[in-house]
Amino acid sequence: MTMIKKSITITDHQNNWIKSRVATGHYGNESEVIRELIRERQLQLEESSAQIAYIRAKLGEAENAGFTDDSVDQIWEEARKQFKS
Repeated sequence: MTMIKKSITITDHQNNWIKSRVATGHYGNESEVIRELIRERQLQLEESSAQIAYIRAKLGEAENAGFTDDSVDQIWEEARKQFKS
């Protein structure tokens, strides 16, 4: 993996927070903190995209299936179960 050096501008508050993360010993340097934050955000975006695709597919199925007697709570519970599978 090629590493590229970047220059960024952050606030004093952000700088202090990054330094505090390194001081805990969980990170070797400030770059590791930033890379971890980027990885977390990338995963969130991927999960969000998967959830949106799932919801769109389910909406399409629902439009084709017609009405249901299930309550809103039942529908949400079923959606949560199926998405976790």
